[in-house]
Amino acid sequence: MKNVLFITYFWPPSGKASLHWPLDIINYLPEDKIRPIILTVEEESSTQKDLSLLAKVKPGWAIIKSKALEPFDIYRKFIGKKKNEIIVPSEAISTSNKSLAHRIALWIRLNLFVPDARVGWYFTAVKAAKKYIKLNTVDAIVSIGPPHSAHLIGLTLSRKFSIPHIPVLIDPWTNIVYYKNLKRNIAAVKLDNYLEKSVLKNSEHTIFVTKTTLQDYNTKYPFLSGKSFVLYWGYDEKAFESLPVTIDNSEEIILHAGNIFDYQNPVNFWKTLKRQIDKGKQLKLKFIGTVGEKIKDEIKNNGLLPHTEFQGFLPYLEMLKELMKAKYLLVCASEPRHVPGKLFEYLRTGKPIIAFGENNAEVKDILQKANAGMIFRYDDDCEEFFNSVDNFSTNISYVKEFNRKSIAYSFKNILLK
Repeated sequence: MKNVLFITYFWPPSGKASLHWPLDIINYLPEDKIRPIILTVEEESSTQKDLSLLAKVKPGWAIIKSKALEPFDIYRKFIGKKKNEIIVPSEAISTSNKSLAHRIALWIRLNLFVPDARVGWYFTAVKAAKKYIKLNTVDAIVSIGPPHSAHLIGLTLSRKFSIPHIPVLIDPWTNIVYYKNLKRNIAAVKLDNYLEKSVLKNSEHTIFVTKTTLQDYNTKYPFLSGKSFVLYWGYDEKAFESLPVTIDNSEEIILHAGNIFDYQNPVNFWKTLKRQIDKGKQLKLKFIGTVGEKIKDEIKNNGLLPHTEFQGFLPYLEMLKELMKAKYLLVCASEPRHVPGKLFEYLRTGKPIIAFGENNAEVKDILQKANAGMIFRYDDDCEEFFNSVDNFSTNISYVKEFNRKSIAYSFKNILLK
């Protein structure tokens, strides 16, 4: 039996999408070989809650919680929001918001909170974990980021107690895509790079969720070669077992689930939809999650508001039901290294997928192998998709290779190396 400490900032009842990977992977690890211990925050106020996810937390798991300094509480006051008002992810890093309060808050976030705004959790988390480890055996440490502050906690504990550390990078760290349009001072960038290198050099193994990210990091840090692995984001097959396969025939719904940021704006796609509607197609846009203001403006300017529904946050199972009602599914990759997590749930529905992403060979390869849809550049109009849609028939056998139960089996083999 191997005792493994999992460090994850997000944990039920948080509805944050990034908790699904650790929650499902831990659930599917064999109980006779791996005993999980979870280190998480006592309470976090920056995300919507999904109480249904608590059902996946097994009663026997050891869960350590520590308080975290939530800078978003200060940010709310600074920009005039109420205490319990949810911060929209695209809002916190917006470059279109020109207010002085926002610009000051953004500068502080980028240059003083390194590696991220959750670094205030580091001190209490390390203290709580040290207390636990002194009284209990821990054989390995797994940290899940972002927030990449979790990896610093893992690094400190690994060095202190000589325990192997396995960081899981769901997103890139120092050169994550949204830093492209944001200015950071030289000192913050150097510190961030130093922290990233320290964590990865110390790691026993490092996990990435895309092949392209692994290749990028292996080029940047050759010492990762031979000790880094890809475990895709995947999906939970169990969640689909009781879902109805339904399509609302009165409208052809094009659905996007998850956050969509201003830099993920397929500008000519909206024009294509308007032309299709003008030709008589009963198309309807539906968004679950947050939508960037520039994208909302683009939808409005193209006359699509009467054909658009913004549903906001939905609990996970409700979101899956909405996927099953749609005719088409829309997904937008941030950059060539990004394979959106929602892509795998989309694939499992068997619905045709419209994807956008610049030079994203990995998403293209997955869609082609699944025969599930097409990917376009952000300035493409994607008329070809509507002309080719009858040719798509998703290969569910291939898609089931991304079931998190299978991914957990691969992770188990890494943990037991």
